[in-house]
Amino acid sequence: MAVDLSYVGKSGLETEKSWTSKDALLYALAVGAGAGDPSKELEFTTENSTGITQKVLPTFACIVGGALFPDGMGLPLARLLHAEMFVELLGDIPVEGRAVSTQTVEGIYDKGSGALVIGATEVLDASTRKPLARLRQGVFVRGEGGFGGDRGPSSEWAVPDHRRPDAVVTYHPLKEQALLYRLTGDRNPLHSDPEFARRAGFPAPILHGMADFGFTGRALLHEVAGSDPSLFKSMYARFSKPVQLGEPLTVQIWKTGEGALFRTLNGNAEVVLDRGRMQLTEYLGGRGSRQGALAAGFTLRDGIGIGDSGPGPGARR
Repeated sequence: MAVDLSYVGKSGLETEKSWTSKDALLYALAVGAGAGDPSKELEFTTENSTGITQKVLPTFACIVGGALFPDGMGLPLARLLHAEMFVELLGDIPVEGRAVSTQTVEGIYDKGSGALVIGATEVLDASTRKPLARLRQGVFVRGEGGFGGDRGPSSEWAVPDHRRPDAVVTYHPLKEQALLYRLTGDRNPLHSDPEFARRAGFPAPILHGMADFGFTGRALLHEVAGSDPSLFKSMYARFSKPVQLGEPLTVQIWKTGEGALFRTLNGNAEVVLDRGRMQLTEYLGGRGSRQGALAAGFTLRDGIGIGDSGPGPGARR
């Protein structure tokens, strides 16, 4: 079934999610916090350590802000790939709370071999209705391109002056990391069921793309924002290749005046997260500026952020 272009501009139903301290702790463990040295990152992995106040990893906003595409859009799960992700924090995500989110289809673009669907989500505190975060995701629908539509805007990305990274961080996700990450809410069997993975064209289950995103976000938090979530403004990346279970992840970071450019590589030095941009709050003069989306690789059109040019050859669900 062809992607229906009439859904552009339409919104899904408002989604409400609540979370507790335990959910925030579980997410931190699911993206590797404390691995190798459990005495580190205690502010993210514990709630009762002496002299330490629990904090929430910035990318946890992607969990609390998950919302649905419009009812009836009918995107086929078996042919969906997660192509890109952007998160902008508009305030501190509390350790426990309740949020409401609504996702709007901002664009559907013709990428030839498939269609790129851009969804934008506003995340609000359920009690105060104050903004907590903005999310923008691109999902690639295989086999739905070639309809003669706009390919969508693009942006430039290059290693600054071809210089060496200012920081390189390597993490070693467990072979069972996907079993842990799925407990944060993404139960797609692609990441746990060998038979389902084979039917989807993979030799074995793969790590969640958003787990890669979370591991990378931790590296940026510590290396660029001084481990202070309040300084972490926004993050954008394009998914370019699957990560096999147990593969190491190496994050290369080039610091800039406003934050950083980055990319993440697998154990074979192949790029798995590409075109990465991270922004600090101090550069933007406080949270809430639409400059965040612009600086992170989104082209603003009528105040709406549109993503970059689609997924790499091995983007993830």
